Amino acid sequence: MFDSIIQKDKELLIFLNNLGSEQWDSFWLAITNQFYWAPLFLLILVLLLKTFGWKRGGVMILSLIVLVTFSDQFTVLIKDNSYRLRPNNDPAIKHLLRTFIKPQSFSFMSGHATTSTFFSIFTIFLFREKYKYIYLILLFPLFFGYSRLYLGVHFPIDVFTGFLTGFLLANIYYFLFKKVDKKLFV
Repeated sequence: MFDSIIQKDKELLIFLNNLGSEQWDSFWLAITNQFYWAPLFLLILVLLLKTFGWKRGGVMILSLIVLVTFSDQFTVLIKDNSYRLRPNNDPAIKHLLRTFIKPQSFSFMSGHATTSTFFSIFTIFLFREKYKYIYLILLFPLFFGYSRLYLGVHFPIDVFTGFLTGFLLANIYYFLFKKVDKKLFV
């Protein structure tokens, strides 16, 4: 059964990856690059300081830095122990994919999907009572995650697991954050 799931995962990736076209390649290469998301990160930092002030907003910014660092290292730990080849390195399918970048690390699970979801859900928890359009930030992990499929560097299960893990980590992290926040700012 597990082999069947892995085979379907590969088939779905090949299908999704081959939907791409030359006219969209540069767009998805930009989407997958964290640098191009800097305006979003800057907006969140400004909103934190504007909404919560320098002291409390500063603690939240520090929390976001810890969040991103933890998420990145957690996904590296999982990748380094799962040994799943990235699609662009998988001899069985790499010739069937459109690939543009060639990372050599392991595939499972997607750090892009995990960290962007973790960041976005945590940000929603912080702002949901202040800004009704904050839920639009969910477009960030959706686009970010899909870019990994488009570029042929992750399998759908890698991205889906990243989304799920990011969601779970954000909930746990926010629960812990509320306890610290309450002690510091009550």
